[in-house]
Amino acid sequence: MTLTTTAAPAPIVTGSPFLGSMSDLLNDPLATYLRARRDHGDVVRFRAGPPGLRSDIYAVFSAEGAQQVLATRAADFRKDNVFYEELRQSVGNGLLTSQDDAYLRQRRLVQPLFTRRRVNGCARQVAEEAAALADRWRSVSGGTVELVGEMHRFALRVVGRILFGTDVKEAFEVIERTLPPLQEYSLKRGFSPLKAPRTWPTPANRRAGRLQAELYALCDGIIDSRRDRGDRADLVTLLVHAENADDGSLDADELREQVLIFLLAGHETTATALAFGLHLLARHPEEQRRVREEVDRVLGGPGGGRAPTAEDMEALPYLTMVLKEAMRLYPSAPVIGRRSVADAEVDGVRIPAGADVLVSPWVTQRHPDYWPEPERFDPSRFTPEAEAGRPRYAWFPFGGGPRACIGQHLSMLESVLGLAVLVREFVFEDAEAGEVPLGAGITLMAKGPARVRVAPRG
Repeated sequence: MTLTTTAAPAPIVTGSPFLGSMSDLLNDPLATYLRARRDHGDVVRFRAGPPGLRSDIYAVFSAEGAQQVLATRAADFRKDNVFYEELRQSVGNGLLTSQDDAYLRQRRLVQPLFTRRRVNGCARQVAEEAAALADRWRSVSGGTVELVGEMHRFALRVVGRILFGTDVKEAFEVIERTLPPLQEYSLKRGFSPLKAPRTWPTPANRRAGRLQAELYALCDGIIDSRRDRGDRADLVTLLVHAENADDGSLDADELREQVLIFLLAGHETTATALAFGLHLLARHPEEQRRVREEVDRVLGGPGGGRAPTAEDMEALPYLTMVLKEAMRLYPSAPVIGRRSVADAEVDGVRIPAGADVLVSPWVTQRHPDYWPEPERFDPSRFTPEAEAGRPRYAWFPFGGGPRACIGQHLSMLESVLGLAVLVREFVFEDAEAGEVPLGAGITLMAKGPARVRVAPRG
């Protein structure tokens, strides 16, 4: 959109006299973004840092604005902002962080591994891992499980089998120990107006370097174990041997970076959707009953029912609606960053070239213009008729435009089939007194437990 003479400057979100909005954005970003939209509108400007060193961050909260940033003017809003640069230096230049020719080349080489037909062939591994989890839950002492940790382990086990063809217990332990502090380190550097070069031997830099080296060593070990296994059908083996006449093959650094991104991003959306889907069902027994009746009708009852397949996804519409509503309320990526490379007008507000720009599924998916009573859990928001009546980017947990998540069908397959098995085998009851406390780094983070009581059926 060309700038017009009527485009207004973005309203500034006031913060503290010394640090502006920096403390709010670091300490409670989710509430800060919601409050900014409520008080100032759909396009706002945060000023972060001390006087004289402040940086401006523009946030876009409308569905129409998100579509412009991610899709219709995607070429003008690139992944060049300070946060992606910090993430790029922490986890490498894989599909999540790469740009331009490097991204296009990687995407062409990786895309054949995520076709719908190939992904649907992974249903057996998902069903087997869900059944194994159900077997373990039947013997849980006290009948109480903590959903966030359990679903991250489940999703990573599935990713391990599909991507790596092996158990990933060691990988989970490494990720659990290294990823949260690396995320926090990258985010703090992104917001900081003054930061020491990563090559300086500060305590924070040295610790981040050790964490990164541990992650890289894990990925290198996985790749080395697959180089001579061309007969295996796991995705990393296929990636190691992937090449075409125009793009060649991935070199050692590119392979490591793709494996790391698959490892990190490949389980996050699934784990979040499953954990909070079960959390919400445990708090809404009538919705849980309706999902269970649908699953029993399609797959059979507990114990004697059959394993779900990819073909069953279309026969489980209400379960899918529950998951979409869980992803609306708890998107695994609550904020998505870009940098404008041209002057733009979004919702009548001027955004200058060179500005850091954020869109927020967390806020847009709670926007009262699209979601009446936005905090209420209501799967019926995702009937085909209701979806057709909303703007396309009122719901975008997988991002959108040319940089939409390449693994979104795999994530939905894992989520639908995994939830089907667990709801068939158990009745869930909320074991917490209130909401799960949340924070946000690069991804949505639970700051406390999400416990439920699980009672086996049949």
